[in-house]
Amino acid sequence: MTVILAKREINSPIDKIWDIISNVDKDPEYWHGTRSIKNIKKEGNTIEREVIISFKNYKCKEIVSLYNKNKITIEMVEGPLIGRKTITLEKLDENITRINVVWDIHMKGLLNIFTIFVKKHILKGTVDAIARIAKNVED
Repeated sequence: MTVILAKREINSPIDKIWDIISNVDKDPEYWHGTRSIKNIKKEGNTIEREVIISFKNYKCKEIVSLYNKNKITIEMVEGPLIGRKTITLEKLDENITRINVVWDIHMKGLLNIFTIFVKKHILKGTVDAIARIAKNVED
């Protein structure tokens, strides 16, 4: 498995950030590697969805779970990447929140050969997504 970690402190209350990241239907606005989303089933705080990613327009299947205004897990169960992306929020004070994103993934097929390059690409995309989230809440 490949582990990728990105984090950032954002000058915003935790609820404001949660409102953005928990609206997972808008992931393509922040996570530019996500081209489109089609929800298949919603049950409570769990969503099963098909995602088209920017890399070769691959179709992926994901299970998204939302937890207590501080954690989201995205299980990638079909597609070129298998594993989990976990987003957590930590309230540091009333107006400062740390966002943590951890990927724990395995690359299938030929992507496995290029693990180091894919890892760098995912890290950059994650840092950029966090920056877009921060810009939205800090403006």
